[in-house]
Amino acid sequence: MSSNQGSPPIPQSSDGLFRKPRDPSVAPRHYRRVRSLPDVCPKEPPGEAGALCDGPSVVADQHRWTVYNSKVNLPAALNDPRLAKRESDFFTKSWGLDFTETEVMPSFYLPNISREHFSSYLQETAQREKIHERCKNICLNKDDLSVPTITNNHDKARAELEQVPKIFMKPEFVLNDPATFNAVLPWSHFSVAGGKNSRDVASSRLLQEKLSHYLDVVEVSIARQISLRSEAFFHAMSSQHELQDRLRETSDAVAKLRARTAAIDRVMCRGPLRALRDTLTRNNCIKLHNKLKLMAAVHQTQPTVQLLLSTSEFVGALELIATTKEVLQQELQGIHSFRHLGSQLCEMERLIDKMMVADFSTYTQSDLSRAFEEDGQVLEKDRLQSLVFGLLRQRKLDFLDIYSEEMIRAAKNIVRQCVMKSVSQISEIDADTVKFHEQMRLMTFHQWFDLLLDIFEHFILFLKRIKATLSVIRNVVLEVLDSSQRSRLADPNHSDGRTNEEEEEAESGGPALHAGEAELAYLTHEGLFISDALNEAEQRSNAAAHAQLRAQTHTETCGSDSASATTESSSSREHNSNTTSSLPIGGAAAIEDVMPSDLELSRVASNVQELLYTASDVSHDRCVKVLMTRAKDGSLERLSASEFVCLSQAVESFVRDTEELCGRRSMSLRGALQSQANRFVQRFHDERKTKLSLLLDNERWKQAEVPAEFQDLVDSIADGRIMLPERKPTGSEDRKPGEFLCVDGQKYAVVGTVLLLIRMFLEYCQCVNDIPSITTDLLTRLTDLLKHFNSRSCQLVLGAGALQVVGLKTITTRNLALASRCLQLVVHYIPVIRAHFETRLQPRQYSILRHLDHITKDYNDHIAEISAKLVAIMDSMFEKALSKYEVKAPMPSACLRNVCKQMAKMHEAIYELLPEEQTQMLFLRINASFKLHLKRQLARLGVGNDGGPQYGLVMVDVAFYSENVQALRSLEHLDLNMPEIWEQKR
Repeated sequence: MSSNQGSPPIPQSSDGLFRKPRDPSVAPRHYRRVRSLPDVCPKEPPGEAGALCDGPSVVADQHRWTVYNSKVNLPAALNDPRLAKRESDFFTKSWGLDFTETEVMPSFYLPNISREHFSSYLQETAQREKIHERCKNICLNKDDLSVPTITNNHDKARAELEQVPKIFMKPEFVLNDPATFNAVLPWSHFSVAGGKNSRDVASSRLLQEKLSHYLDVVEVSIARQISLRSEAFFHAMSSQHELQDRLRETSDAVAKLRARTAAIDRVMCRGPLRALRDTLTRNNCIKLHNKLKLMAAVHQTQPTVQLLLSTSEFVGALELIATTKEVLQQELQGIHSFRHLGSQLCEMERLIDKMMVADFSTYTQSDLSRAFEEDGQVLEKDRLQSLVFGLLRQRKLDFLDIYSEEMIRAAKNIVRQCVMKSVSQISEIDADTVKFHEQMRLMTFHQWFDLLLDIFEHFILFLKRIKATLSVIRNVVLEVLDSSQRSRLADPNHSDGRTNEEEEEAESGGPALHAGEAELAYLTHEGLFISDALNEAEQRSNAAAHAQLRAQTHTETCGSDSASATTESSSSREHNSNTTSSLPIGGAAAIEDVMPSDLELSRVASNVQELLYTASDVSHDRCVKVLMTRAKDGSLERLSASEFVCLSQAVESFVRDTEELCGRRSMSLRGALQSQANRFVQRFHDERKTKLSLLLDNERWKQAEVPAEFQDLVDSIADGRIMLPERKPTGSEDRKPGEFLCVDGQKYAVVGTVLLLIRMFLEYCQCVNDIPSITTDLLTRLTDLLKHFNSRSCQLVLGAGALQVVGLKTITTRNLALASRCLQLVVHYIPVIRAHFETRLQPRQYSILRHLDHITKDYNDHIAEISAKLVAIMDSMFEKALSKYEVKAPMPSACLRNVCKQMAKMHEAIYELLPEEQTQMLFLRINASFKLHLKRQLARLGVGNDGGPQYGLVMVDVAFYSENVQALRSLEHLDLNMPEIWEQKR
């Protein structure tokens, strides 16, 4: 079935083959268009051409008809009762009676294939087909025989062969085996006795005939098989004869060729071969001569090594030993006269190792113990480079431990020498009788501080010297590492065995030496043949010129360090360069194998940097010992703030210098200073807390005059300078003290203790500026100081402790107001303190600032308690006075006169101390207390707001009270709201 919107049918040929697409240049044939078939399912809604090919969708197609809803079955389509020919008219049931079959047109996509298309293939295979047919005629195929004949012959032969016992057909059939022999010849059928009877003869004859029959059967079977393959046998035999003829011809040709070759050998080859043999003999003689010269040079190795060691040329001696060992192993192996030379060279190499270590130790001692007044250059730089290179070559990688030990010893000597120098300048200290540690304790602070600065200075120079020396060592290590990496990149397999200098010489066009010549040049330069060098001046000049050329090449390779070399070190580098450049094949590779690996060199370079860090730590540790020796008796804790600040600044400066110099932040000295700073802070705080306690215990809580210096101090705080001003000379300014302390436009009446308290917390802030490391400790101590002032002032004023401590007769309202104003001044400066400390704290330390918030709350609560105390004083006075109040003439009454007098005294006591707003708020609370007590008394007397005579008298007193209160300064506009004294009518 197909939809009416389907694609047109693909044209097919009558033979059912699809055709290939035609050439577009050829005009296509015009075919009659095939009529489209009617729709099988007329009720199906029109859709896309490929809609029937898709499966049903439960979501989108659940209400749409598809081909999957069809109920027409195949038997119904085949059994159409309206048509007689159901086999051919299969589709008429669904497509209608008017359906007619049409001829299927051939496909124009496929070409027509004819016999001409196979002509080339038939031509190619014609010859092979003829050969195949001829072979078939020669060897008949088994299929050509008649099947019944073959079958009968096969069955017959098989039946005959089955008569033969199976034992004859086994692969392991051997008559030597007794069991097999007894099975073939059954002797049990014969008589055991020695005589022959007729029965035995008949049995033996029967056995013989049976075996003969078996033999005939097998021979017939074999003959039959041979007859079937006779043609193949004859063909093989003919091929064998032909092969023998060809072999005979080949043998003759080979004999002729050999004769001709022998003639050629006799005429043309023997003479040239003899010349080649003579040339080879000559070359062997030359090699023997070179070998003998090489042996002579090797024989001079030991005296030359001793000569080099006498001038401390360790590297040259080691290179000579290494090259000689290489020559012994490669060129002179098996020479009987040199059988002990290898062990002797190894022993000399071990001796050189010990000499290099001892020389490096001596160099380190002389370098670190020389006077610091000398120049800052490295001592004998070329000697150091030579030693380091030799130690690296011998894998003595622990030479830095020697330097570290000498460095620690030198650091101890620096401190001892500085102390001895300082003690020698102090006549009060006898260096012979006083111990070393006691000498520093007997010094004054300034003497000890000068000693500490001198030690710091010496250690800075000490670290600079160490850094310069270690820089040279590190450069040598990195140069060796870089050389190793470059040589490995240039020739990773060491195939030619040449060094970088030889490669440069080869690239520049210089002549390349033969291996033997290179060995000879190496072993004969610089006078290794000592006897020849002493006798022939020309040979010495040639050796010197050769050494100069090698030294120049080495200078170009290694850089500018050799420019400042001494004569001794230059000859050493010349010898090293010559040794490396003139190694035999494989010699450079052997030296590279002796050198440490890249990983070991990298580790040594990192250890050099770590050694610089260790030097910084050692310097700090020795300074810590100096610091702790001085602090053992507590003298550092007793320093003044300025002295400790100087000490702290000096230590911080030294720590910064060492960090910049060494790149390492050492914490030992800073930690020791921090420990002393904590003790200093504790003593610093205890002194001020004790001083504050003494001041409070002697404070009489009277208004004090404010000196000009304190006013200047407050003004500097207002300008943002949170620090103590410099001390001015006495009498420089003659300024009178003021009555009040002016802060941000407000006047504060204060006591002397608060002025000193302001100076104290400025000292805390100044100390934080000078010693930032103790910020948190100082903030904690400052909060404790402020708490102490608040609690102690509360005990003395509100708790009336001043009556017993100072001897005051009573705590007046003026004392209370003055204490409140002092507390307000401290509250004013707490945010300033907070902002100052916040800039010195880390963000993770901000939580400590919450203590200042708690202190602010405590101070405000204290101020509120003082205000409540003032109100309570007046409240008790109102209660006592108004309890006797009577409404009778004369008016104003004596009770109200007394109340107004007490309120005037209160106002006079606090007016100049408290600000105007606070005074008004306080008198509003006092007025509310007065109204409450008057209201109670009027209620008790039964006087009401009824307009009667008593009401008039009370109003006269109230008017008198209002007039007197509003007559006080700053209370003119105070709303007293006196009608509240009357009971409200319900």
